[in-house]
Amino acid sequence: MFYSELNVSPQLHQAVERMGFTEMTEIQEKVIPVMMAGRDVIAKAPTGTGKTCAFGIPVIESLNQELARPQTVVLAPTRELAQQIAGDLEDLAHFMPAVRIACVYGGANMQGQIDRLKKGCQIVVATPGRLMDHVRHRTIDLGAVTTVVLDEADEMLNMGFYKDVRHIIDLMKARKHLSMFSATISREVMDIGWLYQKDAAEVTVQPVQESLPKITQYKLKTTGRDKLADLAQIILSGGYGRVMVFCNTKFTTATLCNQLARLNFQVDCLHGDLSQAERNKIMTAFREGKLKVLVATDVAARGIDVENVDAVINYDVPDSNEYYTHRIGRTGRARRQGVSYLMYTPDEEKRVAELLRLTRSQATPVHFDFNHEKLVEEKVEQGDRFNIRAYF
Repeated sequence: MFYSELNVSPQLHQAVERMGFTEMTEIQEKVIPVMMAGRDVIAKAPTGTGKTCAFGIPVIESLNQELARPQTVVLAPTRELAQQIAGDLEDLAHFMPAVRIACVYGGANMQGQIDRLKKGCQIVVATPGRLMDHVRHRTIDLGAVTTVVLDEADEMLNMGFYKDVRHIIDLMKARKHLSMFSATISREVMDIGWLYQKDAAEVTVQPVQESLPKITQYKLKTTGRDKLADLAQIILSGGYGRVMVFCNTKFTTATLCNQLARLNFQVDCLHGDLSQAERNKIMTAFREGKLKVLVATDVAARGIDVENVDAVINYDVPDSNEYYTHRIGRTGRARRQGVSYLMYTPDEEKRVAELLRLTRSQATPVHFDFNHEKLVEEKVEQGDRFNIRAYF
């Protein structure tokens, strides 16, 4: 289905065209007509399939633009995802100057958000904790909210926000619609559905070839002694312009970032100890191409949506199978091609085999051809590492 077939305002058609979209993704084709018909939705879809536009278009189309009070609340588990959603919604409302969107999240100045809310808005995108702060301080008006959207619902509820989410929904006395979007349908997601949804349309986008992100997956066996050299060689031999590298701990993230910086890579790191201002500065530099490599913990695995990430490298084998899916989903966005690498040591071989089996992933084994300074497929005996180790 093409966006041109949608019965929406000319301003929305202009915005979608400006964003470069012509054909809907599967989740958009299934959800937009249902939400525009006024039904609740519970949607299960893989990451990177265009969920924001799926709920954003019906939400914006249904707004009373003359009423500068919150009419829709979108809840997201992380500040990064909240910011991304707000940015996408602003793009959709580009030709609707009366539509205002406020984004409130923890780690940022409360007074600045209060000032933004006082100016009036129709849509509030928020993390649950910060929205509760505004509720307690009576700095937000939820009396006219008719639509609630929970994005990444499974992650949000699993992070301990179940009671907060229920309390927030209960506060919205004028609520008519509740839609949820989730990678998995957990027990907590089902509980919210049973409690608050009426005749919800169940939408599932199966992880089939048509809807999967186009990610070519590789795995590389290494050792602790060779790991840094192998990582540097992957980045150099691939000629990648924008790379995300995932580690399991803050310490490894910061250490690896410093090691890559000493090798003259344009690199910075993202982890939970950074202030919001620092995080925003780093993400802006990464989006603008001023950073070639971003090293991150799993705090960045959800919610960060950067276009044209060429490759994702799992420097550490992720602690959970779900994290692997979320990590590699940072590349191959919007039907673009992407590449991922999973680095592991010999004693992690069984764990990697289990991870790939349970996530239904296929990762091609690769090794380095040091004579030609490139990666080649199939396993061989590992020889001496590329001479980048001469740099350290």
